[in-house]
Amino acid sequence: QQLPPRAGKKHPVVRRSIRRKGKTQGKESQKAVAGRSEETVIDRFSDCREILQKWCNLPVEALSSSMKLLVGVLFSFFLALPSAVARGGERGGTLSEYENDRSNVATTKARVLLEDEKSPNKIARARGYMTNSDLEKAVKDFGRRCSNISRIYSIGESVNGVPLWVIEISDKPGEEEGEPAFKYIGNVHGDEPVGRELLIRLANWICDNHLKDPLVRSIVENSHLHILPSINPDGFALQRRGNAKNIDLNRDFPDQGALVANYPWDGTSDGRKHYYLCPDDDTFRFLASTYSQSHRNMSLSTEFPGGITNGAFWYPIYGAMQDWNYIHAGCFELTLEVSDDKWPMIDEIPTLWEHNKMSLLNLAASVLKTGVHGRIFASDSGTPLPGFITIKGINYTVNAGRAFGDYHRLLVPGERYEVMATMPGYKSKTTTISLGETAMTVDFILDPETTTERYLWRTSGCNCGGSSSSSSKFGLEMFWTLHFEVYVVIIILLFWFLIRRRLKSNLSNDKQHAARSSLLPA
Repeated sequence: QQLPPRAGKKHPVVRRSIRRKGKTQGKESQKAVAGRSEETVIDRFSDCREILQKWCNLPVEALSSSMKLLVGVLFSFFLALPSAVARGGERGGTLSEYENDRSNVATTKARVLLEDEKSPNKIARARGYMTNSDLEKAVKDFGRRCSNISRIYSIGESVNGVPLWVIEISDKPGEEEGEPAFKYIGNVHGDEPVGRELLIRLANWICDNHLKDPLVRSIVENSHLHILPSINPDGFALQRRGNAKNIDLNRDFPDQGALVANYPWDGTSDGRKHYYLCPDDDTFRFLASTYSQSHRNMSLSTEFPGGITNGAFWYPIYGAMQDWNYIHAGCFELTLEVSDDKWPMIDEIPTLWEHNKMSLLNLAASVLKTGVHGRIFASDSGTPLPGFITIKGINYTVNAGRAFGDYHRLLVPGERYEVMATMPGYKSKTTTISLGETAMTVDFILDPETTTERYLWRTSGCNCGGSSSSSSKFGLEMFWTLHFEVYVVIIILLFWFLIRRRLKSNLSNDKQHAARSSLLPA
């Protein structure tokens, strides 16, 4: 039995980590997201769903010592994230723009690491970790040092006014491209700070090695990686799980520590604990194994075979980001529990980084190294089409991007798949592929339906999930594109009509002139 399948947007791979109840309560969590970004600048937010809906447009997608990480590929991941702006680029406020608007919050209490209960134990465990001010400085320093492959932007502020800075890494940061986007979000739970530290290390490691490491170079040149080191700086300052309003940011989505990579579904329809597979169960298992097998010892777990588990089989939870993003945002999300200590001493961070470094890189690269990718075009005009990709036997739909018609569909290597591209007003096309160990590119050129069928589609009110302004613009573009030949014929007929009318008028004038001439006296 499984949850009713729902169509998703394109395919971001998303990975994140969720803090679990019960025995995992003491583990650390963080989120890594991949998916697509949008042009919205987020104001102060009180729950995780609100910010991700606006940031990832849906909306659009761990580390741990049990930290959580959300990884998505926007496929719009692969992706996805839906289409990403730059399948990559987010249109939030830039560093300079944002700083001009926040002079009144520069000294907010949330910038202080310990603002309450300054007990000896809290002070001791926090010693050496970056404060919110330190983290902001680290992000800005990175932006200046690695400006050739990065862009720093803000998606808004926390409840207490702490800016939420994001690092975008790409060879063309901020530009719109037909590439997958991938997001990492850390520190979802305020009392699990390992993710903040590891994500800054990840960004700097990429900056230092992108010219000499082939894997890192591929990530930089072929995708847009977005890193939000802390989505819950207020909870971090308070050293508690929830944010300033004491909301658990990973338990606030609508329903649909260990050392393990966890994948959907997290919840079940009957509320009981059992394996609850989603339409892309095989792909999720592959992605979870990619992280686990690249980790120092995650795959050696005696509790979880191979170091991976289905969330509901472990124990069901509801209102989590993992299931919600897969259903509503087209994001593939994993929960990575990477440590049994959710707030380890700072001198353990280098070891945790070494244990997770290749897992983080290989997971991000998986959106480029496997699956089927391509673009959808119209045969009559050659323009990109924001169509849909489906795989026979998998009840899930991936949307192609609006600007480039690009799609990114994660799949398990070594299998045969029947891939179908569709678009309203066009005839669908299907092809069968044998997917090897590397990614495959398959472009589709769709032929238009008859004029009548296309007219009916055009007047049916489809806005393809866009806003009213974007859908109106899209409708005008499609109107002129689909009926260009009709307009040409109309123009030719109108021109011919005017010429004939002019000729008749000239002929009539000539006859009248001849008649008048014949009446004149000789």
